[in-house]
Amino acid sequence: MSQSWTVAVGPDTTSVVYDPALGGADVAVFVCAHGAGGSMADRSVAATAKALTARGIGVVRFNFLYREKKRGRPDQMPVLQDTLAAVVERTRAELRPKRLIIGGRSMGGRAASMLAAGGYAAEGLLLFAYPLHPPGKPNQLRDAHLPKITMPVCCFCGTRDPFVTRELMERVLETVPAPWEMHWVDGADHSFHVLKSSGRTDAAVMDDIADTSRRWIDSAWLVPQ
Repeated sequence: MSQSWTVAVGPDTTSVVYDPALGGADVAVFVCAHGAGGSMADRSVAATAKALTARGIGVVRFNFLYREKKRGRPDQMPVLQDTLAAVVERTRAELRPKRLIIGGRSMGGRAASMLAAGGYAAEGLLLFAYPLHPPGKPNQLRDAHLPKITMPVCCFCGTRDPFVTRELMERVLETVPAPWEMHWVDGADHSFHVLKSSGRTDAAVMDDIADTSRRWIDSAWLVPQ
């Protein structure tokens, strides 16, 4: 059964929901940060939580402060990171997970990656639709911190995503020492939507992503010692 928490972030608070794994104990808990235009209850985050919990992975969803206050403009990156860190610490205290994974969609994943680059402790980093650059602006790379990440990373990006150019991402990853699994979702856009002509459904794409995420979590470097 899902649990709802209220987490303090400085003088503010935000809403958090924990969705436990279906049918048993969590093999890991994933703290999932939403994208710039989304929220903890948006379609993409909800679909991600549903797919991951069906594979034994608990999911913690939350609102960044601007979304909690029903504002449209995202908080500055330090505030995003502080909010994510506060939710992670509450998750540790409430659930004491065997494995704790941080990450999220787009902007939320970027915030998590910056925490990881700063030495934040977690068993891994799970990124969906990492925004390597603004659409149409491949010269404005958001990659300076990525070589500082040391924890295992699993990243999914669509081949039609305007926020990431495959050639540029692969070039950036040559500078990253962390064990980074890069998965390209053929024909998917920034929301992992695929065209009908692809012969696949969005649900099938998410199922594949969730299956791969579970295999990654079960890999040797994420097994508790």
